[in-house]
Amino acid sequence: MSSASQTPAPANNAGKKRAEIVLGTMNFIVLVLSVLLIVWISFDTFKRINFLENHAYMTFQFWVCVVFIIDFFIGLAYAEDKWRYFRHRLVFLLLSIPYLNLINVMDIHLSHDALYFVRFIPLARGALALSIVISYLSSNAVTSLFMSYLTIMILVGYFCSLIFYQREAGVNPQVNSYWTALWWSAMNMSTVGCDISPVTVSGKIVAVILPVSGMIIFPLFTVYLTDYVTRSIKKGRREDADKNDTVA
Repeated sequence: MSSASQTPAPANNAGKKRAEIVLGTMNFIVLVLSVLLIVWISFDTFKRINFLENHAYMTFQFWVCVVFIIDFFIGLAYAEDKWRYFRHRLVFLLLSIPYLNLINVMDIHLSHDALYFVRFIPLARGALALSIVISYLSSNAVTSLFMSYLTIMILVGYFCSLIFYQREAGVNPQVNSYWTALWWSAMNMSTVGCDISPVTVSGKIVAVILPVSGMIIFPLFTVYLTDYVTRSIKKGRREDADKNDTVA
């Protein structure tokens, strides 16, 4: 084989390495921005700050969404099958649009409950990013899926507790602290329920979202445990077989 026919391989490897570096950097930036967004929203919720009047937050969320959109198109540019990438990641793009800023600029009038839910759309994008990164920590497919869904479940429960506390505190006499809202969220996600009844529209919507999410995600625990036990049994049998072979 001539040397000319061998030259594309190093170039191709260099291109893949460059793509890995760019995509890895963008994933890290998205992960950091997602965490910062969660922290900022949590702080505003606990301090009872009106996010629409918080110019710094509105600016920060806008640029976070811009970075999310850039991340989508960079991933699309480096994807081998662009159409497949676009189909599978379209929801990432839709969740990255700065809807709250557009509503504010276009002077669209929505209820405060609706605006508060719109505020959490970029957080959904951040939650997906966190779940993907955490799923990479395991090489086993079932464990990876389990970790991904576990992350989503925890974040959904946390976000819903923030919404419930923000909308119910001061209106619902049963909600006297954030920890009450967190306990309410955990009990509803586990489908056990509790004796706290929501009185606001947002609280009632969250009261539907939580048990539905729990019914979808909790069966994965059974799948994971079944896979873990099966792998442990197989591993034990292999070790016994190796010991018998050694003795023989």
